Amino acid sequence: MNNENKDVQIIPIEHASMVLKWGGKVIYVDPVGGAGAFTGQLAPDLILLTDIHPDHFDLKTLESVSKTKTDIIAAMPLAYLFPDTVAGTLYVMKNGQHTTKQGFKLEAVPMYNLPEKADSYHTKGRGNGYIVESKGKRVYISGDTSDTPEMENLKNIDIAFVCMNLPYTMSVEEAAKGVLAFKPKQVYPYHYRGTSGLSDINKFKELVNKGDPNIEVVLLNWYPKLLK
Repeated sequence: MNNENKDVQIIPIEHASMVLKWGGKVIYVDPVGGAGAFTGQLAPDLILLTDIHPDHFDLKTLESVSKTKTDIIAAMPLAYLFPDTVAGTLYVMKNGQHTTKQGFKLEAVPMYNLPEKADSYHTKGRGNGYIVESKGKRVYISGDTSDTPEMENLKNIDIAFVCMNLPYTMSVEEAAKGVLAFKPKQVYPYHYRGTSGLSDINKFKELVNKGDPNIEVVLLNWYPKLLK
């Protein structure tokens, strides 16, 4: 299943993994699941990695999909885990940093749990969410985060991918609150499998549209093995 969004074609793979086809370029986000999960997909020009957890970072999958031409963006903790067997060029971004790769402007957005604790699943500075921009169109990928001040203060987001799975990230209600604060034109709930099963994305849609009917909530199947 994929979604045609004018400039951006969105192809959910599973959970946190997706493919974006945009302006003749191909972006992979958190590719996991082995080469078979990406059968039929074009090779990536750009790979964005958000976190060290295995549902975001899998070396065998990276070795399978990354090519010599590929630019790979990751936070510093991931850089120490990269062997030479992964093709492409690795670039490290810290929270708040900006760069341009493959014609896209990139910003690393903090992703972390609230309240902040040393033993949180996701501590501030360890991973990145991303804003990806091309020709004025801005896409936000949340990564694993709570409804942080940084998320609520985002500006001019056209497409947002927002996580919602307890206890690792945030509840449906918290995710809706964050979305209603930064008001993207379009939002896709993703990364919504938690310890109690799949989050209620229909409830998320209801809450967002009750708060702001102008925000388009798009529900895609991010769990093809569970939802057939």
